[in-house]
Amino acid sequence: MNSLSLKEIQGFQSAILDFYNLESRTFPWRETRNPYSIMVSEFMLQQTQTNRVLTKYLEWHERFPTLESLATASLSDVLSQWVGLGYNRRARFLHESAKLIIQDYAGIVPEDPDVLDSLPGIGPYTARAISTFAYGIPHTFIETNIRSVFIFFFFSDVPSVDDKEILSLIEQTVYLEDPRTWYYALMDYGSVLKKKINNPNRKSKHYTKQSKFEGSLRQARG
Repeated sequence: MNSLSLKEIQGFQSAILDFYNLESRTFPWRETRNPYSIMVSEFMLQQTQTNRVLTKYLEWHERFPTLESLATASLSDVLSQWVGLGYNRRARFLHESAKLIIQDYAGIVPEDPDVLDSLPGIGPYTARAISTFAYGIPHTFIETNIRSVFIFFFFSDVPSVDDKEILSLIEQTVYLEDPRTWYYALMDYGSVLKKKINNPNRKSKHYTKQSKFEGSLRQARG
């Protein structure tokens, strides 16, 4: 599958946005356009479920309300505040990125995903997510819930799907009028979808099942 017709694109967008108007989830990082806050949320949401991120996100902003307060904090304070999220290197990378943004970008989180991608702990997905959610710039990116939506809609009869095929469709269907809301809608649709049917991501060539956090070595290290 390479290209979609305008009718197919509009039909898909309507289905996703109509759902979101009725079933959208509420998170504090969706209620802000503060680039620092969105960057924090994206670091926390890497490999961590939203229900665990929610409390830590609010606590984090009480301790480090600004990029400057994070950049000037000690690493031990940063790691202490991160306890419970696991993958502690994310906290170290976030801390390092904050210091570099203060040093090299006048304390302003860059909007260019290529620049963001050069910072510690930020890869292609996180760079584009920060740029879209903070600055409203339409980019093409994929994560687990987004992947499940596209497999469900466009690859229902395909046993093995490569992300390259999905990314082509994501690029074609981005809702340019409001890409920020569009990606939130895709994520929420995917979250509900996986609760109602067998996880569509099992058809992905990139699928790996993450072990449970509770009782794991990751939790112990955290």
